[in-house]
Amino acid sequence: MQGRDPGEEHRASTPLELLFDLTFVVAISQAAAELHHALAEGHIGAALSGYAAVFFAIWWAWMNFTWFASAYDTDDVPYRLLTLVQMAGVLVLAAGVQSAFEHGDFAIVVVGYVIMRVALVTQWLRAAVEHPQGRGAAVRYAVGIIVVQAGWIARLWTPEAWAWVTFVVMVAAELAVPAWAEFRGRTTRWHPGHIAERYGLFTIIVLGEVILAALAAVRSAVSEGGLSPGLLMIVVGGLLLVFSLWWLYFSGPEAELPCLKTALSWGYGHYVIFAAVAALGAGLEVALGAIEHHAHLSARGAALTVAVPVAIVLVALGVLHRLTGTGAVGHQLLVVAGALVVLALGFAAPAIGVGGAVLGMGLALAATLAANLLTICRRVTTAV
Repeated sequence: MQGRDPGEEHRASTPLELLFDLTFVVAISQAAAELHHALAEGHIGAALSGYAAVFFAIWWAWMNFTWFASAYDTDDVPYRLLTLVQMAGVLVLAAGVQSAFEHGDFAIVVVGYVIMRVALVTQWLRAAVEHPQGRGAAVRYAVGIIVVQAGWIARLWTPEAWAWVTFVVMVAAELAVPAWAEFRGRTTRWHPGHIAERYGLFTIIVLGEVILAALAAVRSAVSEGGLSPGLLMIVVGGLLLVFSLWWLYFSGPEAELPCLKTALSWGYGHYVIFAAVAALGAGLEVALGAIEHHAHLSARGAALTVAVPVAIVLVALGVLHRLTGTGAVGHQLLVVAGALVVLALGFAAPAIGVGGAVLGMGLALAATLAANLLTICRRVTTAV
């Protein structure tokens, strides 16, 4: 485990990494499903807080594996077996999502999380032994992860009144570990192009979850009440939202991550993108349920479960693409204007209906995409 060449040409995701990602499909699906049920019941505060907590565990475990693999993927027998252990931890975490949402019991989630993290510590210790040049950072990563995992376990016995205070403290500790481990600069040899591809592939996975959730809700609605105009509008609007978000993300050159600060900003910022995109799937299910009068939310509330995630993704993409010079973001004001229009349509749902609001959001996002692409084309033409 000597470290991969960060300048390696044509570096692509391995079959093992793709298999690893598939285990996260289960965890994300569970989190989105629980978010949908909680939102449909009108438990908005509990839904959002539980979802944010569970998704952090999912995202952080995936992100840590991804960056380690970019630097030290040897694809030998020990590496594969330790990756298998991490995959098992993901499935354990997924099994605990329902208890975390419904009862605030994070015991199973923590068990799964610790299984993943212990396997990653073993990988870092192996890197410390076999790669002397990166030993300092590898040891700091291992120590930092061990200390933080001890904190997560101890948190299970803290009083309920301190639950969210301790959670925020532990999240801050998790986020601080990479900055502390790499405090002397870029000491682990991750591959910028490989990292950008891995994040792109995970974005597609999350978008796929949105399509799957919407399909399940449409099938249920059609079997109960047939194909109504409102249902059709949500289907078309949802498809426009997914495709436009995909196009906004996958346009322009590959992300450049020239320094640790940019890399951490890019990596951490994707928590917002991944969580909001997955929440969009839950929102579309809520909107479809509102059409069939199954949701305990007003028309405005149901429409906003779609509008808010879309607006968040738009703003987050605008910031990250501006940071790295990627994506179909021609001008920040266009992105902000698109987000405001989407939110306005959500608030207008009592007047235009939930279906009309979602269809309007899809059209507004498509128009935002077109305006940004046109701006980019004009900029390129002027430069030439």
